[in-house]
Amino acid sequence: MKVRKVTAAASVLLALSLTATACGGDDDKDEKGSGGGKKITIGIKFDQPGLGQKTPDGDYAGFDVDVATYVAKELGYKEGDIEWKEAKSADRENMLSRGDVKFIAATYSITDERKEKVDFAGPYLLAHQDILVRSDDKSIKSPKDLNNKKLCSVAGSTSAQNVKKELAPKADLQTYGGYSECLTGLQNKVIDALTTDDSILAGYAAQKEFEGKFKLAGFKMTNENYGIGIKKGDADLKKKIDAALTKMVKDGAWDKAVKAHFGPANYKNEPAPKIGDIVK
Repeated sequence: MKVRKVTAAASVLLALSLTATACGGDDDKDEKGSGGGKKITIGIKFDQPGLGQKTPDGDYAGFDVDVATYVAKELGYKEGDIEWKEAKSADRENMLSRGDVKFIAATYSITDERKEKVDFAGPYLLAHQDILVRSDDKSIKSPKDLNNKKLCSVAGSTSAQNVKKELAPKADLQTYGGYSECLTGLQNKVIDALTTDDSILAGYAAQKEFEGKFKLAGFKMTNENYGIGIKKGDADLKKKIDAALTKMVKDGAWDKAVKAHFGPANYKNEPAPKIGDIVK
């Protein structure tokens, strides 16, 4: 009899444990991408105005945020189901391989080197390396005019170094801690130009405090195909995201997002790229 009582008690405890586990599972993040009210974690930039930015009041805004939100909805998630995670450039591949995020939309250029580690859906935007100058500056009409000009180089970036090496060997590189500092220097005439992807430059220039003060030169020095990064080998997710991006362009939501976040900077964006069309 004692054996039976112990066994019965153990059975009850096991049943309670299984019930608790099942109930708790409803709050877990969905690793299958099936939606159903579960959470999805998406990687974005937190410090790039116009693309991916965490605002002072805790909201998230930018073109990449709009793209990611649209894709998530097409995957079956509501906006409130999204958990945003900061995806710094150096961390993106590791975040995907570890499964920290379902996908990443963070000015993530598709390159052969990166494709060895992760897969990409898209591209969803074709950007170019460009320079930003003051609106009243008419002295820089081509990249070679950057010779003997003070060109802002953000710590850790290779954009300015590329300009100096390939196009303007006499450019005077000025290293700053971030793009916001470069903009302040540009505004105060401490530097003459800032270089990085035109979409990033447009995002900064479109901020209210800088609106109308800067302009993009339109040099298109490189091609940057922004894609959505996903874990290597997830062909099903790639197919679904590609379908979502195609729909976003078709229904006009893509154009609306571009105008909303880059419009004030008069950014002459490229047309929405076709899925799989990588411009070298």
